[in-house]
Amino acid sequence: MSGRDLASGETTQVKGSGSAVYTLKNDGGVYSCTCPAWLHQNAPIDRRTCKHLRAFRGDDAETERLGSDALPGKAVRSSSSSSADKGDAPPLLLAHSWDVSVDPSGWWMSEKLDGVRAYWNGEHFVSRLGNRFFAPDWFVEKLPKTPLDGELFGGRKRFQRTVGIVKRFDGGELWKDLRFVVFDAPSHEGPFEERIELCRDVCSRAGDYASWHEHVVCRDVDHLREELARVEALGGEGLMMRRPKSRYESGRSSTLLKVKTFFDAEALVVGHEAGAGKHQGRLGALVLELENGVRFNVGTGFSDAERESPPPLGALVTFRYQELSDAGVPRFPTYVGVRIDGEWKGRAPSTSSPASGGTRSVMRFERVKDGRREVVELETRGRELAMRRVTTFGTEDELDGALEAAKAEVLADGFVIFGEAREVSFDAASSSATSSSAASSSAAASSATSSSAASSSATSSSATSSSAASSSAASSSATPSSTAASSTASASRRFELDDGKSSKFWEIALDGCEVTTRWGRLGTSGQSKTKAFATEAKAQAEHDKLVAEKTGKGYAET
Repeated sequence: MSGRDLASGETTQVKGSGSAVYTLKNDGGVYSCTCPAWLHQNAPIDRRTCKHLRAFRGDDAETERLGSDALPGKAVRSSSSSSADKGDAPPLLLAHSWDVSVDPSGWWMSEKLDGVRAYWNGEHFVSRLGNRFFAPDWFVEKLPKTPLDGELFGGRKRFQRTVGIVKRFDGGELWKDLRFVVFDAPSHEGPFEERIELCRDVCSRAGDYASWHEHVVCRDVDHLREELARVEALGGEGLMMRRPKSRYESGRSSTLLKVKTFFDAEALVVGHEAGAGKHQGRLGALVLELENGVRFNVGTGFSDAERESPPPLGALVTFRYQELSDAGVPRFPTYVGVRIDGEWKGRAPSTSSPASGGTRSVMRFERVKDGRREVVELETRGRELAMRRVTTFGTEDELDGALEAAKAEVLADGFVIFGEAREVSFDAASSSATSSSAASSSAAASSATSSSAASSSATSSSATSSSAASSSAASSSATPSSTAASSTASASRRFELDDGKSSKFWEIALDGCEVTTRWGRLGTSGQSKTKAFATEAKAQAEHDKLVAEKTGKGYAET
């Protein structure tokens, strides 16, 4: 495999240690890998390497790209010595959110730019965390030697492209699409009115790639709301309000307020949910985790390219939402982009990504007791264990009573309700779920009745139960007399081999993009494995290949 290369935008998967599978990508000359060694290097993303990239591209190609000091698995640093790739965070003025109790009359008002915050220290750009942005010499040659606070801005609704340019070590001509929009002069000790005039004067001599940010005086609340509506209608993010005659200060201050209809926040990518319909074979939603451990899905806001190559596990991303539910879950979340200058302060989460090539293992148990059919599934995905128990009741009243008892058992065990119950519709004739947004109420009941076995994964079950909602919902729709029909709903086939030396069975089930096999000695429950594929066609091809292999070895279908 050594000595190959990837075209711009191309990805490939490589095997890591054990069962791990990692994705390599070339994004306009920026090579990345989803392995922990690449993700956790303290270096700009276009100055990182790892053993997987070196094995794939070859040592010579990686050394030529990064320089002779780039060692496998080590952090790669720029040769610049002045405030290297990461230095001290600049003393930036940060905003609070506007509260309606604050009268905005007389405050300075400007559009909140959807770009990358940049501090010009007189020599180069630095992010809010101290990471250097490597702008070309021609971009900064006319900027002053005094500090300026502003935004590297590529236009409205172009946040992700802006990020893609500023994070590169070799952005070159791509920087022509950006402007450094200046809105303050941190080293000037005068009031804001004097500082913005200084910015206007400096930018008039700073060339084509710098401009000062226009501010107007807000008349009243109605004026603020009118301007906010105008900016948002143009695709802008919101407004910034600056108290008149205020001084520049380091840290978060009530003299600077942000005004938006939607809120922004950061979260960690802990999983990828496979898409369906027009998004089949690519990303359907990101599973995100907040710093307080709350997990939720974001399925909107992605471009086609981002769905084809989503942010890797462990990436810090920005999302936009309207409000928080009573359980602390963001409502109407929308993906914005990868956060390149953010700092994760939450716990280190367990992550899983079935859509990006990972595997999960599902073991299924069934029985009929007291006229009721019961199904138990144990599923492992990454380091997560989920247990689902589905019991089919004869009447709705019996189901309601069992559900209330299960809820009471879970609450008595110290759990708290996480989010609201969500419905999953399914076609009873085919027993297949038509929505994968969440587990059904039957799956919720199963989690309740099995809390003692799955307590370690209670907070993460929302990320893992969705993929198994179909099978759970299908089981809950069956009656004791329909057991045989239910067992064939996912095209299950059984083969046996009894040649005097061995007495074995092998079963295979095709369910959409998943192929499940179960095998063992006759008379035992055996063991099972489920593998997910990008498309149903690929799953069908794998199904047919495995059947041909088994029949070629003498297995006969029963």
